[in-house]
Amino acid sequence: MQYKQLGSMAAATSRFAIAFALANVIVLSSARADDPKAMFKQMSDYLASQKAVSFDYDTNLEVVTPENQKLGLASSGAMRLNRPDKFRATRTGGFSDIDIAFDGTNLTLLGKHANVYTEVNAPGTIDHLVDDMRSKHQRLFPAADLLLSNPYDKFIPLVVDAKDLGSGVIGGVECDHLAFRTKDVDWQIWIAQGARRYPCRYVISSSKVAGAPQYTVDVRGWKTGDEAANDSFKIEIPAGAKQLKPGDLKDFDELAGIYKIKEQ
Repeated sequence: MQYKQLGSMAAATSRFAIAFALANVIVLSSARADDPKAMFKQMSDYLASQKAVSFDYDTNLEVVTPENQKLGLASSGAMRLNRPDKFRATRTGGFSDIDIAFDGTNLTLLGKHANVYTEVNAPGTIDHLVDDMRSKHQRLFPAADLLLSNPYDKFIPLVVDAKDLGSGVIGGVECDHLAFRTKDVDWQIWIAQGARRYPCRYVISSSKVAGAPQYTVDVRGWKTGDEAANDSFKIEIPAGAKQLKPGDLKDFDELAGIYKIKEQ
């Protein structure tokens, strides 16, 4: 009997905590007069003004198996970016260990686990590369649109609803918490308060896919300027590595073949 009572008390406490949190969100949303789109514009302008950027990141991809079990696939990596046309990124997870480099002319992707690589000739800016990889090769980098020269113009025209959810803390950094909705996806962003308006967390989930898979990127170790400068934008290909076509580099993806996302 004691165990049942404790269980009932815990459930009631949990429901109260959730209701209290939701009530606070509603109060904060109505109490703050800040325009979430304007706050996102501040971040966009800050990012665009930085010529050299570096940071580490952690990601979590939540997926639903055909048996309706929700699982999280975690990975970590680093990004080094020199505008307008160079970047270097790594990502290590349970199903991939990749190194990516773009020198303004060629994009190189190395899958270390399988010792395979591919190269894509794509002269131009980082903006051009992101669009090219999406349209021609169906490849997306983690939160790639945040690295564009003007994230505001990429994100905000699609927004149908925007909310300022007040303050939040990510990795010890106090942030402005914003939530946006488009026709196909919901996304949230936590933006560091103060002069350095960089993204600390970005979460995107799809309302059009069964189980609403969700992708989270947490940013840490943010650096800019001389502190972030990097002149290494070429990958040394290991001896014996096999060259593949861009579409054949399976280890590029975080999603393992045993998982399947079902369209509704």
